[in-house]
Amino acid sequence: MRKISLFIAMSLDGYIADCKGGVGWLEGQGNENENVDAYSEFVKNIDTVLMGWNTYYQIVTELSPKEWVYNDFTTYVITHNEHASSEKIRFVNINPVDLAKRLKGESGKDIWICGGANLVQQLVNEDLIDGYFITVIPTLLGSGIRLFGNAKHEIRLKLLNTRSYNGMTDLIYIRR
Repeated sequence: MRKISLFIAMSLDGYIADCKGGVGWLEGQGNENENVDAYSEFVKNIDTVLMGWNTYYQIVTELSPKEWVYNDFTTYVITHNEHASSEKIRFVNINPVDLAKRLKGESGKDIWICGGANLVQQLVNEDLIDGYFITVIPTLLGSGIRLFGNAKHEIRLKLLNTRSYNGMTDLIYIRR
């Protein structure tokens, strides 16, 4: 069975975006010599990406407006908006829990939950996330969009690895 992993960055105080939805703060403390390419390492085992509409919209309008950066994957964008799907980007108006369960049972590599917070929360509440790859950014935002809201129940995790570089810390957990 395929695994579902969350690979995301958050501020030290637990936000994935500032109060205006911005992510301009997603950087280390400035020592470029210490950068690690955790992304390339992570995506070796991924062939499917799930994201909400706001994450998709931010990617195509702000973060990478000229090029779809996830061409190596099949991306499902969960949205109530009507859009024409392509071979690589599928716009779906479906319960994300049902979609995640269906995809998990299909053959293929693992599934990456790219964002946003609403999607993450729904999957956390159903205990569907197998791995948590979280990069903590050395910034305190004070407010914004929280990565983890109020969960319906406790989920115990096991720490597999940590790595620090450029002031950031990667935390890798799996469910116990």
